[in-house]
Amino acid sequence: MSGSDVAAGAGAVVGHDGVSCRNGTAGHGGPHGDDGGALGLVEPAPVVDDDELLGRVFLTRVIEPGDETGGRWVRERGVADVVRRLREGGRALPGVSGKRWAGLCARAVGADPHRDLAVARAAGVRFVAPGTSEWPGQLDDLGDARPLGLWVRGGPSLRMWALRSVAVVGARACTEYGAHMAATLAAGLAERGWVVVSGGAYGIDGAAHRGALGAGGATAAVLACGVDRAYPPGHARLITRIAEQGLVVGELPPGDHPTPSRFLLRNRVIAALTRGTVVVEAAYRSGSLVTARAAQRLGRHTMGVPGPATSALSAGVHELLRGDAVLVSDAAEVVELVGDMGELPPDRRGPVLPTDLLEFRTRQVLAGLPARGAATAAEVARRAQTTQDDAIARLYELRALGYVERHGDGWKLTRQAMISVRGGRRPC
Repeated sequence: MSGSDVAAGAGAVVGHDGVSCRNGTAGHGGPHGDDGGALGLVEPAPVVDDDELLGRVFLTRVIEPGDETGGRWVRERGVADVVRRLREGGRALPGVSGKRWAGLCARAVGADPHRDLAVARAAGVRFVAPGTSEWPGQLDDLGDARPLGLWVRGGPSLRMWALRSVAVVGARACTEYGAHMAATLAAGLAERGWVVVSGGAYGIDGAAHRGALGAGGATAAVLACGVDRAYPPGHARLITRIAEQGLVVGELPPGDHPTPSRFLLRNRVIAALTRGTVVVEAAYRSGSLVTARAAQRLGRHTMGVPGPATSALSAGVHELLRGDAVLVSDAAEVVELVGDMGELPPDRRGPVLPTDLLEFRTRQVLAGLPARGAATAAEVARRAQTTQDDAIARLYELRALGYVERHGDGWKLTRQAMISVRGGRRPC
């Protein structure tokens, strides 16, 4: 494969209009394919050094995601030197034991970046390297734990989508309530033009993706395996649909498999990629709490959807809410935190009762009537802390409105009043 073939296989994608464009930026600027819109224009892609690109592809096969030692090597020595040292073997680079260095060199022997790029191109996957126009700059906040590059499946620009994105994560074994809240939140965010990012897993992740897709919105799945394969297998159709309508993203090269540690390390990418993370149902040991804590360390907004106080699946969320996380109950409240200035949710008020329209003193007189039986005007005046003449005047006003009726020298509540007035303050 020539240098130009390498660049084409890694940085090009065919847009919806059939035009091949560098780094997948043409025709896919914002969540709705508007070349960025309010998110800004897509600048021309910088020239990607072919050796640098091949080296990074090579390293994704050798160095595990989130390996800060490997990231420090790349930062201090450059990609080319690290690749050369791994291929040659010899003395270990600083920060690793001889045993671990031997393992990395053994991996390097089997790494073939040309083959990985060819497999990726056949699967419609591109490699996005740091420094290119499609690279989301917010991932640089991870420091030496920053991905060496990202494998991306799908047409839209990853950078443009990440600028206006929110993570929705939570328990795999979720309840119906959790699935409903995740889907509703995701649909509301999608309708407001936000990209919903999650991990493609069962439970809350799947509900969030489906909610966004069902609303005709944008969603991205960040996987802990090669993006050319579906994991979990039961979500094969969902992940294929996400790739067709949105983005499937991962650090691992084509065909690579997930491991427990890779799931946890994947979560830092979800946290860094988005403006904020919403956790919907999470037990104390849930992996979604790793995402939330990573978001907090990165200075991102962290939010939680509360559940029943007795639910073990919401215990982790409640612990977050006791700390620095913010309680949210719908998409409008999420957008108030992560959105632009002035994107405020509507005022929250309870229903307006007919008695709310009464003047305060008149309400006091109405409250002075007993729940059952009748009371004289003097008794009502005493309970309402007013004069008897004022009480009588207000009682006649209330009779005209249908709240009270007169029985001889006494006054009592009507059936209408019993329903509308007492309904708001029933005993527990």
